[in-house]
Amino acid sequence: MRIVSGRFKGKTFVPKGFNARPTTDFAKEGLFNILQNNFDFEEIEVLDLFAGTGSISFEFASRGTNRIDLVELNFNHLKFISSVIRELELKQIHTIKGNVFQFIKACSYKYDIVFADPPYELDGIDTIPELVFEKNILKPEGWLILEHSSNYSFENHSRFVQERHYGSVHFSFFK
Repeated sequence: MRIVSGRFKGKTFVPKGFNARPTTDFAKEGLFNILQNNFDFEEIEVLDLFAGTGSISFEFASRGTNRIDLVELNFNHLKFISSVIRELELKQIHTIKGNVFQFIKACSYKYDIVFADPPYELDGIDTIPELVFEKNILKPEGWLILEHSSNYSFENHSRFVQERHYGSVHFSFFK
């Protein structure tokens, strides 16, 4: 895993014994190019769901985002994420150990960006956009970005804006 831009550009971390699938550098670069043209990273608040290795949260932190909440259920993943947070002294990242679906249902905070990268074969991926919008956890101009495989299409969702794909990684954007 490598941070592709910002203050920690080029910093690499090797998570051992992970069953997580980190977002590829190629896909992260494409995603963050889109985000950079639409958001001031120093002015936004981000929620990273299914954080896995923490790769997306570290990218936001490297680019100056001041508040990042991440949710991950796996203890070993959180342990790794916490070690990187300590190493880089990233006080803006707050870790939450928990089930993402339960977290969304209980969440009352509003974010500029909600990024969700569930395991591609997880039951309920198709319900994530509706849950996020039902719970109203996006700010008025906020975006939901859902990473998924080619097995899913969200084109018919009322809040769907576009889909981008980078190799086997697909991002669906919702507003």
